[in-house]
Amino acid sequence: MSDPLQMHPDRLLPAEPATRNLARQLYQAIKDLPIISPHGHTDAQWFASNDSFTDATALFITPDHYVFRMLYSQGITLEQLGIGSQEGAAAAADPREIWRLFSENYTLFQGTPSRLWLDHVFAEVFGMQVRLDGNSSDTYFDTINAKLSSDEFRPRALFERFNIELLATTESPLDALEHHASIIDSDWQGRVITTYRPDPVVDPDYDGFKDNLIEFGQLTGEDTSSWRGYLNAHRTRREYFKRHGATATDHGHPTAGTENLDAQQAEKLFQRVIAGDHSPSDAEQFRGQMLTEMAAMSLDDDLVMQLHPGSYRNHNQSLYERFGRDKGADIPRQTEYVQALKPLLDKYGNEPGLSIILFTLDETAYSRELAPLAGHYPSLLLGPAWWFHDSPEGMRRFRQQTTETAGFYNTAGFNDDTRAFLSIPARHDVARRIDCGYLAELVTEHRLTETEAAEIAVDLTNNLARKAYRL
Repeated sequence: MSDPLQMHPDRLLPAEPATRNLARQLYQAIKDLPIISPHGHTDAQWFASNDSFTDATALFITPDHYVFRMLYSQGITLEQLGIGSQEGAAAAADPREIWRLFSENYTLFQGTPSRLWLDHVFAEVFGMQVRLDGNSSDTYFDTINAKLSSDEFRPRALFERFNIELLATTESPLDALEHHASIIDSDWQGRVITTYRPDPVVDPDYDGFKDNLIEFGQLTGEDTSSWRGYLNAHRTRREYFKRHGATATDHGHPTAGTENLDAQQAEKLFQRVIAGDHSPSDAEQFRGQMLTEMAAMSLDDDLVMQLHPGSYRNHNQSLYERFGRDKGADIPRQTEYVQALKPLLDKYGNEPGLSIILFTLDETAYSRELAPLAGHYPSLLLGPAWWFHDSPEGMRRFRQQTTETAGFYNTAGFNDDTRAFLSIPARHDVARRIDCGYLAELVTEHRLTETEAAEIAVDLTNNLARKAYRL
């Protein structure tokens, strides 16, 4: 017999009664505000075609590395979860059996943000009333699949049901953006925009980098064998992305390193990189120079920069060779920002027209480096707690370590940064609850008035993201 599934109305709010009451009041005032999701990795094709999602397994397990990395850590293979390999598709697996395997191991997620998000979706979106486990597995699978086949659970209907004002996806410069074009040309009013993610043609260590540059040149009509032509190709492609709604770029570099080379030095470095005759330090220097070049382009075209450094991507070499990128093996690493960003900031840091949103997977940098930097440079904002720290504790630590130095208004609000579309309302709800709890504590300590806290709660929920991403 499965336990009841009950989402407590005061979940994540402070335990102290007076503070909890105030947090509850703040939360009630913002909980139904529209969702602004300015950075994420959902698939634009979902909203272009508006086809029904196929089944519970394909929706919740196969695409979600938060889910399958936990299962993998306990010895469940990716093949058992129906995830294909580089050599070819994994042996056909029964989606019901995959779901049952997930259900029987759902206890692995106790205490994790994934559990909060999933339970929220199960209860609030699908109306489940018992907890997921081996006993309820088939009930969940059949109920979810039945609802997914209805018009009310098509992507556009869910987008509207979730009260999403805007959703940003992330695409490579090599993407034709045909799905975004289809959305723009349709009569649907949902706002889905793209984001320019140039890593495949900026990172010399990226798979197929040399072939990507050739394709980049063919797409833009520029000579990407020359430094000047290569930069022009970026300008051309950024403008194309802007016509499809983009307001931002995104950069997933290993470090926050930047450079400020002159044109002759940059040309020589570029030629070493495209010839494949470069060292690891050359690759790092090239990535750093390109961040500075992207900042220059942002001053021209107004695209906001997002920098997501500090992830050792695809750490599990064997898994990477068999299954490719993004299979749950990305690991946080120590990241330095003060010296790393100085070349870029020396050149552009005082430009009020430039907006760079900084993220980190190294929480030790919050109070030591990031909050002081954002609390000084007009070009810098702090992005929310990201990835491994997109959790109740991570969000609290972010506010505690950054607010005293950077304040609230040098931050960019919340973004969910997810591939899991149905988890978006759950993620935003967690952020709203944590922020209201933090604000309530400041009020009970007489550091804010209730009026100020209510105004800040609205800004953290909506207005800061609108401003930061120029929406």
